[in-house]
Amino acid sequence: MPSRLRYIAFVTQPTGDYSRAESDWRLHALQMVNRIYARAYHQVTVKRPCRLPLRGPAILVANHTSGLDPCIVQAASARLIRWMMAREYYDLPAMRWLFDTVGTIQVDRNGRDMAATREALAALERGYALGIFPEGKIETSREILPFHAGVALLAAKSGAPVYPAYIDGSQRNQEMLMACLAANNCTITFGDAIDFTGLNRADLRGRTQRIREAIVNLASGEHTNSAGPIRAEA
Repeated sequence: MPSRLRYIAFVTQPTGDYSRAESDWRLHALQMVNRIYARAYHQVTVKRPCRLPLRGPAILVANHTSGLDPCIVQAASARLIRWMMAREYYDLPAMRWLFDTVGTIQVDRNGRDMAATREALAALERGYALGIFPEGKIETSREILPFHAGVALLAAKSGAPVYPAYIDGSQRNQEMLMACLAANNCTITFGDAIDFTGLNRADLRGRTQRIREAIVNLASGEHTNSAGPIRAEA
């Protein structure tokens, strides 16, 4: 489907059982602003387009380079991504309205947050795309950190497909405010759905490792065909 038609299909698609309609005009306005911000100010280049399906539940996982990462990934996706994010960011009064509008899911870093897990599973059941940074914290170097098993648990319980993405750029190791204010030169590479063939749902360690390997492969340049600047269908 041509890029413009794909984007129109996204805008006009029926909302189904979604509790928050992805066709909400506020979300499209925010998406437009975010794309301009990402393209013009942060020079975001998509090396390989986003592979998320236009409808239905999906989990997008990415390495975590800075507080800017959700903006970068969202700018390259036609789907609304509901991010799981650390609760301390949500507690910033100036940003809470934005986080509420896009439907972020707050996670307590001080242990296993089962309430956040239940909310994430409910979002997937309602057909949303869920965004997760499995490292659990911002990288301080180019090394991809070990992944927490929570993403594998969500994938196993929901049956939703998992799609990897690799983010790189000069924004690395900056917190949200500085990452948003300082101009950067970022790239993002999206991968196909991860194949869990040969692993049963109880093998969370194997699933976690396979998810991490998929992002490591993207980082190593396994997929390098550049898609150029951010486009509407990405």
